[in-house]
Amino acid sequence: MSERRVALLSLHTSPLAQPGTGDGGGMNVYVDALATSLARAGLACDVITRAEHPDVPETVEVEAGYRVVHVPVGSYERLTKHELLEHTDDFTAAVLDHVDRHGVDYCVLHANYWISGAVGHQLKHALDRPLVATFHTLARVKADAGVDDDPLERTKVEHDVIACSDLVLASTTDERTQLVSHYAAAEDRIEIVPPGVDHEVFSSGGRSGRAHSRVALGLGRGPVLLFVGRIQPLKRADLAVDTLAELDDATATLVIVGGPSGPDGVAELARIHERVDSLGLARQVRFVAPQPHDRLRDFYRAADVCLVPSHTESFGLVALEAAACGTPVVAADVGGLRALVDHGETGFLVDARRGSDYAALVAGLLAYPQAAAAMGRRAETRSRGFAWSITAARLRRLYADLVEREPVSCM
Repeated sequence: MSERRVALLSLHTSPLAQPGTGDGGGMNVYVDALATSLARAGLACDVITRAEHPDVPETVEVEAGYRVVHVPVGSYERLTKHELLEHTDDFTAAVLDHVDRHGVDYCVLHANYWISGAVGHQLKHALDRPLVATFHTLARVKADAGVDDDPLERTKVEHDVIACSDLVLASTTDERTQLVSHYAAAEDRIEIVPPGVDHEVFSSGGRSGRAHSRVALGLGRGPVLLFVGRIQPLKRADLAVDTLAELDDATATLVIVGGPSGPDGVAELARIHERVDSLGLARQVRFVAPQPHDRLRDFYRAADVCLVPSHTESFGLVALEAAACGTPVVAADVGGLRALVDHGETGFLVDARRGSDYAALVAGLLAYPQAAAAMGRRAETRSRGFAWSITAARLRRLYADLVEREPVSCM
């Protein structure tokens, strides 16, 4: 008898990969946390991803009800997203082979990111199952923000997947609007389902939380600014460096946690190091390799302020995790960050691209620590409205509804 499960497709990156390296980032956290929460809510799921090493097991049981399935596609070396697009037929065939060999009945297909969407689109028609799509980022939104580093085919793939999806998930109302205006998505097939945060891991730690975390990380008593994210032009770590320079405070430290990502990642990291050196900030900027996800809690707690200066963010998990740890966020006034940061209440939004604009707000937080602490407490309280258990419960209902409907067809 076939076993019914949800298939979470994550072709280009595995939830087992270290966030902050290669293509691993917030999407890894999203897929892993969602699979964990669905399994704990009683809905079994497989995360299907590409095997990047010949010795990796075909199936890894993460916990009861949650498995990661590795399918062999192409060579075992790391492939660019453009190269992966050329293997969508192979990936589809590999998933169908896995289904046949193991007798798994995937009642719903949930594709994460556009490349997985291309595979999910084929699987939908091959298996006659409903397709859910979460894009995490959108090519046309990135292009509007001045970031155009994607294959030419991406926009067409996104259009095709959206047109045939039974449900498209948006993290915020902004993303819903973008799906409709840029891709003519059917409004009745879009649901706003925000990601969550694990409050058992990410919390302020009470009055002593910051002091303990600073000791654990070897940080002194001076102001600490934090940037967490992959090093790529989209995330604007260089703007965090400019913010530190504009503060003109020799006691302040900027901690940058993350590694190079994407085709321009290595060059971007080199450019940031050069900027740090040219500004004479080498002793004040601390570069930290990507960390296990739960280890980020100490970095959030230790910081006086978390900077999120991205060109665009569909949601902004870093901002949410920092808020859950009681740390005020100073973020770009873009995308999903607008839904997470209440300007002047839980943090600040910056509608500018200059370090001086960020520094002015950071300086205010540092000058009035009691007000900053109150802002952090409000941020922590507001973060309670975002939990993975809530996300999973909502998706269980949506999946169940889809199974009872006639699937959308683009044929």
